[in-house]
Amino acid sequence: MASTILVTGGAGYVGSHTCLALSQAGFTPVVYDNLSNGHAAFVQWGELETGDIRDGARLDAMIARHRPVAVLHFAALIEVGESVKAPGRFYDNNVLGALTLIEAARRGGIEAMVFSSTCATYGDPVYLPMDEAHPQAPLNPYGRSKLMVEQALADYSAYAGFRSVCLRYFNAAGADEDGRIGERHHPETHAIPLALQTALGQRQGFKLFGDDYGTRDGTAVRDYVHVMDLADAQVRALKYLLDGGETTVFNLGAGTGTTVRELTDTIRRTTNRPFP
Repeated sequence: MASTILVTGGAGYVGSHTCLALSQAGFTPVVYDNLSNGHAAFVQWGELETGDIRDGARLDAMIARHRPVAVLHFAALIEVGESVKAPGRFYDNNVLGALTLIEAARRGGIEAMVFSSTCATYGDPVYLPMDEAHPQAPLNPYGRSKLMVEQALADYSAYAGFRSVCLRYFNAAGADEDGRIGERHHPETHAIPLALQTALGQRQGFKLFGDDYGTRDGTAVRDYVHVMDLADAQVRALKYLLDGGETTVFNLGAGTGTTVRELTDTIRRTTNRPFP
């Protein structure tokens, strides 16, 4: 019988692609999502349980029913700009929610979690490329909320035997190659879908924020990693923990940078459409 894996936020972008990868690897994902940012239509490889990660009683009942052996935790507020406007919402959802989830998991006999963290925990680079030992000095409440959860997980590992792998994403991109699911945010703030919408005439213009950075063409550089590579890393981290692996952390990126101008030039060439 396939092992059941609890996937919080599994109706979202990276979470839904990870459910696909879990299914392909022989696991049975159970998605727990409040659908505030996720999409029920993206839940195609397991059952959907609607609920909030801050609802401990709901989590207890759901875990007792499905008996998952581990948790993949994606559910979070992620918009940096919103975190500056409403920091309390981010600490409430991202930090309190994670702690509520961890405690429910422990009550349910779960001893392992893969946590979706972020490169935003690093802040401004002290050196490049940034490795896992790079100082963490986040610049906004979003990054700080993720760092707080990382620190809590380190303590749960050291003092309670609850093991975890923290995966610090750089910039997710792409979609399932068969087109079953993809990237759909409301509002959309990510550069690639915004640029594609502009090329398709669905959006009026694409704004470059700065052209005087110390880069090869003056525009900002981002490390893009395909979402299915992120999903594969999630499955590998899960297997590592199920095999008895100890708490650790990994960066997830391509290791190479793409400037915003290179991105828009590529989209212009690929779509063969004029780009404002």
